[in-house]
Amino acid sequence: MKILVILVLAFIQTETEAHSLVDLLLRASPIAKAVLILLLLFSVYSWAIIIAKWSAMRKAEQSTREFMSRFRSRSKLSDVYVDADSLRSSPVAVVFMSGYNEISSQIEGVSRQVHSLEAIHRVLQSAAIDELSRMEKSLTWLATTANASPFIGLFGTVVGIVIAFQGLTTATTSSIQSVAPGIAEALIATAAGIAAAVPAAVFYNYFLGKIKTMTAMMDRFTLELLNLIERNYIKADV
Repeated sequence: MKILVILVLAFIQTETEAHSLVDLLLRASPIAKAVLILLLLFSVYSWAIIIAKWSAMRKAEQSTREFMSRFRSRSKLSDVYVDADSLRSSPVAVVFMSGYNEISSQIEGVSRQVHSLEAIHRVLQSAAIDELSRMEKSLTWLATTANASPFIGLFGTVVGIVIAFQGLTTATTSSIQSVAPGIAEALIATAAGIAAAVPAAVFYNYFLGKIKTMTAMMDRFTLELLNLIERNYIKADV
């Protein structure tokens, strides 16, 4: 019974605090409201990017593992190309497809020889750069949110504190109770700025690490494919 009473009292206290916070936000100055709305937009868009990138990176990693397994188990590059076409979410598979298209365009005559390994290398590098740019898309927004949000929140805090202390000139009593609501309102802007910045910074670094890993995989695959072509496919059927 005592536990139930404690839970009820805690719930009532939480509801009261939430109601007080809402009232505080509703009484906020126009500048404070504008800052909070701006930070909310930053945060919402950042979380949309985070969710989309998280899903895309997981799919890319899974597809890459599957593609590499098939690549090492096939005896002909034409069979690998068929597999790669169904695994386009893998950057490595896309790089391979670009390289294979260049190989096919170089094959001439009965000998079916690949006459320029350097050209294939350039095509593979170009495809890897395109895939890197695609993976890095929208990450600049996370970096901007991580860097700018705390300062936007600080701006709202400074303006709020200035407004709060200006209110002392019209207050009947000069005490902390007179400026406490204004200061509390101002500090909410700082908290909102930090709340927007921290997830953006964490996931920006997380995705950057994933992209570096994927870039290394593309580089290693490029070397592996070039070695394979040089050893076995210069004068063989592709």
